[in-house]
Amino acid sequence: MARSWSRWVPAAAVPVVVVSAALISQAGAATDLPDKSAAELLTMVGEHSVEAFSGSFEQTADLGLPQLPDGVTAGAGGDEAAQVGDLLALLSGSRSGRLYVGGPDQARLQVMSDFAEQDVIRNGTDVWLYDSKENAATHATVPEHDGARPDAPAGAMPTPEEVADHLLAAVDPSTEVTVGADTTVAGRPAYELVLTPRTDATLVESVAISVDAETGMPLGVSVRARGQSDPAFEVAYTSLDLGAPDPSRFEFTPPPGATVTEKDLTHDGADWAPSDGSGSADAAPDHGTTPPPGQGATGPEPTLLGTGWDAVVVLPAGGPSPTDEPLLDQLTTAVDGGRLLSTALVNVLVTDDGRVLAGSVPLERLQAAATE
Repeated sequence: MARSWSRWVPAAAVPVVVVSAALISQAGAATDLPDKSAAELLTMVGEHSVEAFSGSFEQTADLGLPQLPDGVTAGAGGDEAAQVGDLLALLSGSRSGRLYVGGPDQARLQVMSDFAEQDVIRNGTDVWLYDSKENAATHATVPEHDGARPDAPAGAMPTPEEVADHLLAAVDPSTEVTVGADTTVAGRPAYELVLTPRTDATLVESVAISVDAETGMPLGVSVRARGQSDPAFEVAYTSLDLGAPDPSRFEFTPPPGATVTEKDLTHDGADWAPSDGSGSADAAPDHGTTPPPGQGATGPEPTLLGTGWDAVVVLPAGGPSPTDEPLLDQLTTAVDGGRLLSTALVNVLVTDDGRVLAGSVPLERLQAAATE
């Protein structure tokens, strides 16, 4: 049996999620704000304290991904193919979502796509994941006052603030930070922070982060790829209400007939992901296990070669080669040393010996990293 896609596809998702996000500006919405330096805007973002709000946001991706096989887009072809389809759907086309936040331990993310909805809900110590397409829910109990949230499903879209936080946390001397033109996002005046790589050895041309002029809250991010006039990936709020949502927004009861899996995250080493994807409303909690040192829940942990914009994520080989996967042939092209999944912002090289290398870099950088 060929190696599970779930082992190596996340290596491609890591740099994509970190560099992917966007600003959907309202046409003709001119704004003239008091001048601020890049350092002042970074401080605004770091110190913003918006704790309760609700908003709608949209994501648009134009990464030049290969056409997905029908079996993947339709969710047929097995769980692994469906998982790949969910992940790649996140990186192509347009999707919309709505976010409700009532405080540190109250949040609800709704993602709408293809006449279906996914929900990630936290209300105190209760966390729910629900997929309307499968009519399946997972319920977890988390430690009280634990600010961390479980991983969302593979197809869940990141919020504008999450992507902006990832980008800003990665700013280092390899990045030039400047102030762009004032703009308007979701009807709110906003500044624009522009991140520009100081190296040409990356696929990323620039990143623009919109910063709410009143609160400092990130409202969106725009990522441009080299050689493209339009953003390669976009996500931004289209409406925003800074009032506290109704508490009922954070209540959830599984619909009749829903499959429910119970998890317990109150113990150290607990694993959020259901072990078998099945369960019922009265299912016993599954406490999960802690993987051995040096290994994640699905295999060896990835390593990072280099720093900054031209860094490369490497996932070691283990088990049968992913080149044995029939789906791989349909999504990649043959290159020297393996097969390449190429997008506008990220390249992924699957080597002949089973390793996976990914980064916002040209193929030549991945091939060189494969020999290190």
